[in-house]
Amino acid sequence: MIDPTLAASLTTLGQPLQLFSGEFLQYALIFFVLALLATVVGARGVAGISMEIARIFIFLFLVLAIISIVL
Repeated sequence: MIDPTLAASLTTLGQPLQLFSGEFLQYALIFFVLALLATVVGARGVAGISMEIARIFIFLFLVLAIISIVL
């Protein structure tokens, strides 16, 4: 259980602390689009690396979303 004084100190002007802002999902979409463009152009290495980075960001987004829902 979270200590009430700790929970109170983690709020700013009555707003609860937001653990993540969803930027990981935005970056994942950017790298996904970059991977699609690289595939169209024919740069398979860049497409593979961009898709792997997008996959990592989506995984981080999901983990942080679950943590913020639980907390």
